Amino acid sequence: MTEASARRTAPQPAAPEGGTRARLVRAAAEVIQKGGWGSASVGAIARRAGVAAGTLYRHFPSKAELFLEVFRAVSERELGAMTTAQAAVTGVAERFEAVVGTYARRALRNRRLAWALVYEPLDAAVDVERLAYRRSYCRGMAALIREGIDAGTIPPQDAELAAAAVVGVIAETLVGPLSPVATDTGSEEQIVRAIVGFCRRVIGLPAAS
Repeated sequence: MTEASARRTAPQPAAPEGGTRARLVRAAAEVIQKGGWGSASVGAIARRAGVAAGTLYRHFPSKAELFLEVFRAVSERELGAMTTAQAAVTGVAERFEAVVGTYARRALRNRRLAWALVYEPLDAAVDVERLAYRRSYCRGMAALIREGIDAGTIPPQDAELAAAAVVGVIAETLVGPLSPVATDTGSEEQIVRAIVGFCRRVIGLPAAS
């Protein structure tokens, strides 16, 4: 899954690996990962970063600007994990499974972060970025499905519609308000296999052997 550049509604220079700005971004991401956007107060982020609260505003004009950079950084990381998983296998079916399985495993292991990325109410500017991120992910999924259709691996269908269905299945099943995962007694791998199997059926791939 690439097309990351398409998600940027207002491109910003990447934070350097070191320095206070990068430390603030990492600290905010860690706070959000544990407690969501609502827990990420200026004080909590500053304490996590080991700086004074006023330091944040010397690097970001507002908390919303910091949130935008955090969202982009975390989204890049999640998409990067799926891109790496997809690159490690060959064949459309195997790559589809790698993307869906990676998304599902990462969401299961940190459902709080997944909720923050996909559903949690937040600042309007970050919400615009979130929609762009999800559209980019859908475009990447649709491209993979079209590749499978062209190769004869996947039955002819509306690739964009199928991609949106797959993305919706994963998000709603794992972190949406209707998700049964919190009370599911199956193991992580059983849940992932069930989701992958369902998504295969959605696009017409035969059951995995």
